[in-house]
Order: sequence, then C-alpha cells, then structure tokens
Amino acid sequence: MAEEKKKKLTKRGLPASVRLAVETALAKKAENLCVLDLRELCSFTDFFLVMNGNSSRQNAAVAEAVEAALRPAGLRPLSVEGRESAEWVLLDYGSLVVHVFSLTARDRYSLEKLWGDAPRLDF
Repeated sequence: MAEEKKKKLTKRGLPASVRLAVETALAKKAENLCVLDLRELCSFTDFFLVMNGNSSRQNAAVAEAVEAALRPAGLRPLSVEGRESAEWVLLDYGSLVVHVFSLTARDRYSLEKLWGDAPRLDF
C-alpha cells in the first residue's frame, strides 16, 4: 500500500550537497544516519538528514564538520539551533535540514516515525 507508492530513493539520486553532508557526518562517526525525502510531503524543505552521536561533544563536532564541508560550495545555514547543549543540533539549509541528535533526544522526537510516509535511505 503506502510502501508501493514510495519512490525509490538512491544514493546516486541525492543532490551533491546532501551526499557531501552524509559523507562528512559518516566520517565523523555519526550513527544510524538516514535521509528522508520530503519533496512530495512538505513545502519547507526537500530533505532531512537525521543521525545521532554518542555524546554532545560528538554531536557538535558532526554539525561543525557538516557546516565546514558545505561552506566551500557556498552553502551556509539559514539558522542553527541547539549548538549550546548539542542534544539536538539543527542546521537549516533551506532545501536540506540536518538533525544531529543524542540517542535519547532522537528516541523522544522520533522524526522518522513522524515523517514515516517519506522515502528513506539508510546509511
């Protein structure tokens, strides 16, 4: 039913900026990383990149690394939330929103369940 309607999301089909953010986060050992394709479901963004780290220090490092990797491509976040506590760091690039969670915050907010209709690509 809902599964049949989902378009196949592929790594190759992702925009370059999303692929770069994924590669950078994985290089910083982000865990349980997934991309949610929201292009058909909402108007405020195209993709969510959702992941978690093992500590607030790691979460901050992942977010900083993604920011640094996208900067040379002329991409700067429109807003950054949560950098202080780093329980949930959100980088909003307009067409891409990066979420770096602690494991407890990720379980609490469960964005993947909230956006369960979105095509999903796990890394």
